[in-house]
This record gives sequence, C-alpha cells and structure tokens, in this order.
Amino acid sequence: MKNILGNALTVTLFGESHGVAIGAVIDGIAPGVEVDREYIAAKLSLRRPSGKISTARREMDEYIIESGVYDGKTTGTPICILIPNADTHSKDYSALAGKARPGHSDYPAYCKYHGFEDARGGGHFSGRITAPIVAAGALIQAALKRKGIYIGTHISRLAGIEDAKMCPERDVSALEMVEFPVLDSEAGERMHAAILEAREDLDSVGGVLETAVVGMPAGVGEPWFDTVESVLSHALFSIPAVKGVEFGDGFALADMKGSQANDPYRVENGKIVTTTNHMGGIGGGITNGMPIVFRCALKPTPSIAKTQQTVDFVKGENTDMTINGRHDPCIVHRARAVVDAIAALTLADLLTVRYGTDWLAQ
Repeated sequence: MKNILGNALTVTLFGESHGVAIGAVIDGIAPGVEVDREYIAAKLSLRRPSGKISTARREMDEYIIESGVYDGKTTGTPICILIPNADTHSKDYSALAGKARPGHSDYPAYCKYHGFEDARGGGHFSGRITAPIVAAGALIQAALKRKGIYIGTHISRLAGIEDAKMCPERDVSALEMVEFPVLDSEAGERMHAAILEAREDLDSVGGVLETAVVGMPAGVGEPWFDTVESVLSHALFSIPAVKGVEFGDGFALADMKGSQANDPYRVENGKIVTTTNHMGGIGGGITNGMPIVFRCALKPTPSIAKTQQTVDFVKGENTDMTINGRHDPCIVHRARAVVDAIAALTLADLLTVRYGTDWLAQ
C-alpha cells in the first residue's frame, strides 16, 4: 500500500478515521523554513465542519508536531504531524458491517485487504485523513507565500449554481482565508440554501472548485510523464471526492478553433506574458509564468440517509441499507482547503526538483 506523495519533497499519510490518531510525515524539506503554527491552525479550521451545511462530527484538530521543528524552524529532518481523533461514534457503523455503502470504498477495500481493513468511518479511505494533508500543506503553503507564490480556490459551481468568474491576480489572496469561498455573495447564499435543501431531503450535492496559483516561475515541470498537469492531476485525484480535473479552459478547448485557443505572447514591462490564459499557465507540461489555473469536480457526498440498494458482500446476498450517523450534505467548501494543500505540496516538490532542496528556505 503506497501512501507517499512526491519525489524530492515527500508526504506520507497514516491513520484511520476512528483510530487513535491520524497524521503525516514530511520529508525532504529544507532546514531553516519558518513554521507558522497559527497559519496551520487557520487552514485546518477551513477544513473543519461548520454549521448545518456540514457533518455534526466535531474534531478540534489540535495537531502536534512530533519532530523536525526546533525553535520555530524546520531542522531538515522528517517532520511528523499528529492529529488525535476524539469525536468518534464507531457504533454508528456496526449495522453496516459487511455491506457495501454505495459510492464508498467498502467493497473494493474488502477485495484488496481480505477483511482485515478498519472499516469504521471508512478507515484509511475516509475524508478524515485529509486533515493531516491540510496541516502539511499549510506548512508548505506558508513557505511558498514567502517566495511570492500564492494559491487560492473558490467554489466555481455548486448544485448547478455558478459563482462569478475569478481573476487570479486580483482574487487569489482575498479567497485564501474565506470560510465559504465565493466571489459573488448572492450566489453563495443560494449555494447555502441548496445544501440545506439537500440535507432536508436526506440527500447531498457536489460541485466544482477552481484554483489559481500566482507567482510560479516559468520553466518548472517536465515534458511527457512528469508534466505539471500530470503530476498535479495524480495528486488531486487522491482527494476522495475528486472525479474530474481540467486545466485552463479544459474541455471547452475542444469546441474552439486554434485561433481562439492559442495564448499570444507579448512583452510587458520587460516580462514575457500571454494576453490570454486558455492553457492555464502551462505549455508543453512546463510552467510559462502565467497563473496556473485548474478545476476539480467533486461528487456529491455518498453517505446519504435515503434507503439504497446494496449487497452484503460477506453473505453474498442483496439487501437494502439506510446510512445513519453524522455526514456532510456537501463537502465542496471543506475540500477547498485540501485542494490548496495538495497544490502547495505538489508544486513545492516540483520546485525542489528544479531548484534544489534549500530553495524554500533561501
């Protein structure tokens, strides 16, 4: 089982949803990088559930840095971040033992691990495991900001409701710490209402997150198998709810002509730029200095309280199930912090490969 992301700068995940703790180990980070504990806590709060639009499970995510940091700076050795689990209701899952929750990993996990997997709350497959990703990503994202690289995400679409169009250079910094990240407040109110309506209907909704990265230098990435798109996609598809990723104008490019899709180059104030950014800041798999723009499609939360058809894969028979317990009617707004973290970790790894291990601390 492989739980490691990255090449030069790596992150290893461990833990289960209802286990004692979850966590991450960061390896390959430069010595001397400042660790902003309040920034990490703030990022974790954006992933944490809030109000009726989220699950009732309330974990405080009071993280512990076990190693790799001394006097507020990284030592260059592995950083171990531990997050205890406190608010677990394992009894909620006792009636589901041996049954395949539609949209979940229960049956594939049983096939792979032969029944030895910890199935409580989804175990190692749970969205709960994204908390240490956010903590590790926040540590790296703060370092990237000090290098002039900024990451911001908004809810582009939720339950069919569209947000305003993002201008990366203007909006990225403003979006970073907004709890419900939209640019149009009226659209945000309608999204809230759609989530609550789904909750009342014992259902759930999904959406699309749009992310921009401003300040990435040109020349980062590799052609072919380690393109910026392929490396980022590999990481983003690791987020449990993500079912689609596109860069720049993505699938809309298929309906354009070359004269419409191409990004013309110009020189402005001594810097090479493109007048449009249909390609999302990437050419030939390598950054061109324009904002990296990508979108992630997130499926509706699979745990819903409606009665659904399924199977008991231990007994080998058909059955019905109703999922009780505490679940999100929508995870799109919470997943934003995870997408930002994954982007930070992946891009920092690419930058480390390009410029060396010490680059983040210079």
